[in-house]
Amino acid sequence: MNHIDLNQPPPNHTFSVSVNREETDGERWVRLFKDLALFVVALGFVITIATLCYSTLLSASASAEEKKWTMSILSAATGGLIGYLIRK
Repeated sequence: MNHIDLNQPPPNHTFSVSVNREETDGERWVRLFKDLALFVVALGFVITIATLCYSTLLSASASAEEKKWTMSILSAATGGLIGYLIRK
């Protein structure tokens, strides 16, 4: 078995030590619940904005300028959704 002298690490190498506390089942449940709640609220906002934009886009009374803004918002939302799904 190889031994490394921590007082003299090999050239171009560093080391780090960490101590992490284990997550309990209760803490895990709370963390997952908060993540899910935040995701649902964010999804609700995105769906609401997309619905408003889509209704503005189809509206006969909306001006050309309003429809341009709507297309920009829908394009940004679509790009964000694709980026989230691809994760890049």
